[in-house]
Amino acid sequence: MALEDHLLTEARNPASEAIDTLDASGIVRLMNDEDAKVVAAVRAEERAISRAIELVADRFRAGGRLIYAGAGTSGRLGVLDASECPPTFSTPPELVVGLIAGGPTALTRAVEGAEDDPDRGASDLDGLRPTSRDVVVGIASSGRTPYVLGVVDRARAIGASTVGIACNRPSLLGERVDLEIAPIVGPEVIAGSTRLKSGTATKMILNMITTGAMVLVGKTFGNRMIDLQPTNQKLRLRTRRILRELGGVDDDRAVALLERTGGRLKPALVMAMSGVEAEEADRLLAAAGGQVRGAVELALRGEGP
Repeated sequence: MALEDHLLTEARNPASEAIDTLDASGIVRLMNDEDAKVVAAVRAEERAISRAIELVADRFRAGGRLIYAGAGTSGRLGVLDASECPPTFSTPPELVVGLIAGGPTALTRAVEGAEDDPDRGASDLDGLRPTSRDVVVGIASSGRTPYVLGVVDRARAIGASTVGIACNRPSLLGERVDLEIAPIVGPEVIAGSTRLKSGTATKMILNMITTGAMVLVGKTFGNRMIDLQPTNQKLRLRTRRILRELGGVDDDRAVALLERTGGRLKPALVMAMSGVEAEEADRLLAAAGGQVRGAVELALRGEGP
């Protein structure tokens, strides 16, 4: 019996065995019913996802990076999540990085055999000059993709923390990482097409990991993005609007505060909320680990650095 015969991600789904007899409405209803199972599968992994968020935030604070690695859909999702971090959270492009088997070409077309080469995975990771401060997240719906296994094996060898995301348990990936996240979404509507439920679960988990870690390191105030780099007129206007709304100041005051911080919103918010000057706002933010709320609380208690 082939290995694939034991993988839930390759199994036939009884609910969709007659999908080719359905009309468009029936297909939509069937796929919606199956997709509803993804939320429960991800919820069952809440504890592991929370640990991953805390791990990534800790490594960010220590100067480390988050590195995703995957093949096919899994690789594309990792690259997508990484590419969204700079515009969303004003992070440097090297903070969250995505590796995909076959390189950039594989983002738009299949690269035959790329996922079957563990040595290429190790080599691609080496190209990023990983350190023990990094977190490497291997993504493989099957939990056995050789390229991904090569990446996580090399990551462990250099002392980096490793996380595995797979939609099978047990899996080779789960056995070789420090932390396993395994949403069991069940057989796909189209057998083996892991861009469906498995891909949806993966996208949800990656969203949680990066968003959660960015919140923990102070990239938001409430649910507002506050670590903006006002590099164009739209962002400058957004920065002033957020400062007015959260800092309780008028537009003239917002402009003046931003001028004194070189356009940086976080220290301007601390200034508006606590009445300190720019230099003190920076010191308070450093003492509070980049958290505006914590910096303001320190200022109001008179407990600055």
